[in-house]
Amino acid sequence: MSAPARIALEGELTIYRAAELRDQLMSALSQAPEGLEIDLSSVVELDSAGVQLLMAAKRAAGSTGRALALSGHSQAVVDVFELMDLAAFFGDPLVVGAPSSADQGHAR
Repeated sequence: MSAPARIALEGELTIYRAAELRDQLMSALSQAPEGLEIDLSSVVELDSAGVQLLMAAKRAAGSTGRALALSGHSQAVVDVFELMDLAAFFGDPLVVGAPSSADQGHAR
């Protein structure tokens, strides 16, 4: 079994980019039979539209039997997830700046 595909989101994960990012995420998910890891370490702003987008991606992955993992949560992401009590929904540990699975084992 191969590793999940990985995509990194950068900048704002807000209503202003939701449509663009939705297409990007759904395309990446559809091309990732082993699942998808989304690196959020470079997200500087997250609003409710961004949260809805991540939730939709999680549901889409689940409905097709694929795994979806979030990694490298930026402080902006952690703040919103804590405010909205979303850690359990996504099921990924909320550790700011945590290395993604692709980074583990590599020297920095």
